[in-house]
Amino acid sequence: MLDTARVIVREEGADRLTLGYLAVQAGVSKPVVYEHFGTRSGLLIELYRWLDLAQMDAFRQAMTARQQGAEEATAALAEGYIRCVTDMQGEVGVVAAALAGSEEKTAVYQELLEHGTQMVVTVLTPHSKRPTAELQVSCIGLVGAGEALAAAVVRGALGEREAIEAFTRLVRAVL
Repeated sequence: MLDTARVIVREEGADRLTLGYLAVQAGVSKPVVYEHFGTRSGLLIELYRWLDLAQMDAFRQAMTARQQGAEEATAALAEGYIRCVTDMQGEVGVVAAALAGSEEKTAVYQELLEHGTQMVVTVLTPHSKRPTAELQVSCIGLVGAGEALAAAVVRGALGEREAIEAFTRLVRAVL
């Protein structure tokens, strides 16, 4: 059902994503959808987590496929992070906007940001001379910068290559 929900968000927008419409599009009964997600917010939160997990998996695969020295690792981190976020075609942003103001969304968003930050810390730790606590704080800033750069690419305000190069410079500055 989440695959179908993703297609609805991508092609028709988050406003169109309701439990009833998802049931029709997924070819299941409404009670199945209501039992699984409970509410529209429950659906949006589960979709948000699922999309973010897909991003993280793609990022993790990109990083494990090519582990090198500091220069290569920072370039791979920057490219992988920006591409993973932009490859979702803004779907995560659309779902996040639909959840705006939700206390549940705030908690989930924070949890996902912490996971992303920890992944960046893991990639950079072997190459950093900074104390672990300092690196962790710096990586919080990197994740925020990466999200902002990727959002600019999705909006068309920045080219992907330009965002990757800017993020690479930021990552290297943290080391």
